[in-house]
Amino acid sequence: MTDALTKMLADRAWVLADGATGTNLFNMGLQSGDAPELWNEDHPDRIRTLYQGAVDAGSDLFLTNSFGGNAARLKLHGAERRARHLSRTAAEIGRDVADRIDRPLVVAGSVGPTGEIMAPMGSLTHALAVEIFHEQAEGLKEGGADILWLETISAPEEYKAAAEAFALAGMPWCGTMSFDTAGRTMMGLTSEDMAKMVEKLANPPIAYGANCGVGASDLLRTVLGFVAQGSERPIIAKGNAGIPKYHDGHIHYDGTPELMAEYAVLARDAGARIIGGCCGTMGAHLSKMRAALEERPAGPRPTLDRITQAIGPFSSPSDGTGDDEAQPRRTRRRRRA
Repeated sequence: MTDALTKMLADRAWVLADGATGTNLFNMGLQSGDAPELWNEDHPDRIRTLYQGAVDAGSDLFLTNSFGGNAARLKLHGAERRARHLSRTAAEIGRDVADRIDRPLVVAGSVGPTGEIMAPMGSLTHALAVEIFHEQAEGLKEGGADILWLETISAPEEYKAAAEAFALAGMPWCGTMSFDTAGRTMMGLTSEDMAKMVEKLANPPIAYGANCGVGASDLLRTVLGFVAQGSERPIIAKGNAGIPKYHDGHIHYDGTPELMAEYAVLARDAGARIIGGCCGTMGAHLSKMRAALEERPAGPRPTLDRITQAIGPFSSPSDGTGDDEAQPRRTRRRRRA
């Protein structure tokens, strides 16, 4: 049976994903250091509002409030035994929202990193990582998620463990990594490395790509790196709404809805099929992104100069692959805030 996202991609040139989770929840009262996943039980009305906001802004796909819902991360809050239940609840709320809407929607079960370092550098073994991801995957499956959505991963070993766990759960999935260190993930992977890794997996994702990172310009450069590898697998672009700035005790992202609309069109023209926002991306951004994707005709693949002229400079002169063109200058800067 064809999964909901594959069916949608077969009918559409592009799919609009959602925006930020953390930024929106902080605006609803979440405090720094709190586990957002606990709100699935404590404040389900606010989680429903989060999902509904993305849908009302035009998203075709939204992620569940389960990014840190694995046992390793929930252990920090004494809630490791509730991992499966909290993820199931996150998906149940999302399923209910989606089923009340008279258009196709994809409920994507968000799965973030464990927060642990994989062996041999750290203590997290492959078998334990698979167990942790499998538990969460089963909870999201029970709650009615259409697909699983791995995001903000840095280590290839963790990506591979999640792929194995999702196969055990019998769930289709997508997976993104965060390229935030001069075009590489924190653990040193480049866009080329990721594209090659994905194609070698025994259980490859429906789509793969990048989320979060430094800024929208850098993320688009990473998308071009994926495209250069020639894979026909759909590519995901989920960039931050500008650069974070500290103001009056809070982090604010400076990307305007107009800037994110430009980013969305550039992402589509660069080759991304699933386009959304990450940190700082609110409903107003998503609405402008949807309108731009619908109203502006497809254009040629953007050059690096076109990207920087439209939405700002890169944070580093390198995309990590070692064969960059000369880059326009720099500027400066994670959970899915």
